[in-house]
Amino acid sequence: MARIRMKIENEGSARFRVDSGVFYNPQMEELRSMSVTFLKAATVKGKRILDSTAATGIRAIRYALEAKGTDITLLDINKKAADNARKNVRLNGLKFKVLNDSIQKFANTHEGSFEIIDLDPFGSPAPDLYDLMKISWDGTVLMVTATDTAVLCGAHGPACIKIYGAKPLHNEMCKEAGIRILIGYVARIAAQFNFGIVPLLSVSDRHYMRVFIRLEFGAAKAVESVKGTGIGAFCRKCYGFGFAAGAAPLISPACDRCDERMEPFGPLWLRRLYDKKLTSKMLDIKETKLLRTINDEFDSLMFYSIPRITSSLGLGSVSHYSVIGKLKERGRKATETQFDSDGVKTDASAEEVIGAVKAVHSSMASELTTRQSRDY
Repeated sequence: MARIRMKIENEGSARFRVDSGVFYNPQMEELRSMSVTFLKAATVKGKRILDSTAATGIRAIRYALEAKGTDITLLDINKKAADNARKNVRLNGLKFKVLNDSIQKFANTHEGSFEIIDLDPFGSPAPDLYDLMKISWDGTVLMVTATDTAVLCGAHGPACIKIYGAKPLHNEMCKEAGIRILIGYVARIAAQFNFGIVPLLSVSDRHYMRVFIRLEFGAAKAVESVKGTGIGAFCRKCYGFGFAAGAAPLISPACDRCDERMEPFGPLWLRRLYDKKLTSKMLDIKETKLLRTINDEFDSLMFYSIPRITSSLGLGSVSHYSVIGKLKERGRKATETQFDSDGVKTDASAEEVIGAVKAVHSSMASELTTRQSRDY
């Protein structure tokens, strides 16, 4: 549990205190700020908000003060947390409904729905998503956090199979695979309630993943979203990927480039992770390095880990910036990615990326030789 703060402090426009036995993580302030910016930029039908894991209430209070949220309900199963949230709501001169109840009981007894539902549990959000669909409607935006990144990133493969019904990818590409597994899970649960999904923003940072997803009602949209999920496969020899979309996809076990046996993973979401018009609006409101990287990131399925490639080729390290530059010189699109500080998103093939890595390394070696000759 994060450290206890008994004095009144500030975060954003909110004042708050943390009572004994109530969770508050100061390291998540950046994420809370990004969520506020998201609400300012997003087009949502109304601002009825449910913070289903309220804790101190800091998120919902900031939504009200900074993003003009109205008709806000705070929910927490922990009685100490609900009491603490009530104090903080009063401290900020606000009037919210603050309930001490479980998500399951609330969702099965509440009449009506919410335009915005925030779910930020300790661990996996999976157990609560089914019930929250019951109080969603056409246009509801789900803001869902997962802190079980070790599960989604493959450190605990059996747990990912058990919780998300998916096989994770346990290597440098695991964060993007993990967030796509999470979105794919949301798509399958939403489809049971005749909702299709539209991912608006996906964030992977430090120990958490967070996805912002709009629900769209209709059987056809639900089916189309499920078709947007599928299976991936990764080749450890040539670093290529293969994907097969649909509810019952068939994917070749052998790499079509080098005939090596590929490592399957998924099911996972195979379509876009962001609405770039929205991320651009968010940048106009408040620019951060993470949001800039997300907005500029090339929209491709997975990325290439440059250190993995150089290591396998027996080469010294090269800058991923240089590889990006080389790919652009050769007419390809290439950018950084939020999922790996040394990764490259590109429309180039694995062979082209390897060729760019070799070219950069060769150029570096040539420059070093020239410099040494000059010094001699």
